[in-house]
Amino acid sequence: MNEWLLLMLEVIAAVTAFLGMIICLLMVIVAVKRIVPKRRMPKIKIPKKERRTEKMSKEKGEGITFNDIFMFMIAVPLVLLWVGFAGFVIHSGLNDAAVLEQIEGYTTLIAILGGPALLIIKDALDVWKQEQAEKTAFYKVKAQAVIDYNDNVLRQAQDIETKSQEHEHKMQSKK
Repeated sequence: MNEWLLLMLEVIAAVTAFLGMIICLLMVIVAVKRIVPKRRMPKIKIPKKERRTEKMSKEKGEGITFNDIFMFMIAVPLVLLWVGFAGFVIHSGLNDAAVLEQIEGYTTLIAILGGPALLIIKDALDVWKQEQAEKTAFYKVKAQAVIDYNDNVLRQAQDIETKSQEHEHKMQSKK
């Protein structure tokens, strides 16, 4: 049983090391993208009538952020690994009496793995929740700006129509 435990710890260590290398690689890629300017071909501008709301939708892109990658590359596998190991220990304990004799060691191992995992996951979730709150606030401001813009356009169209009707009425009354 101790050999199985050592094998499981080695697998967990290998998976963690692999995920750590992926995170380091992603951080290097993000840093290089920020440092190295993008070379773009000059665009020929063709005049085109564009609405203000279309411009507003292009201002803030909906790309995948580093926090999204971090959540799906680290937090999700770590939680699944941790929960899977705990489930496996419970399943083995129900089917094998030898596991129940050493259940204290298994629960200690789960607690040792789970403590740091919970701290990392909590911090990652806090950052992710903050990012989602910022996106929500941005969309609230954007939606209000679009509403205000549409109200102003309608009000302006109504004013123009009113002035036009007043002008026509004056011209007809002079005849």
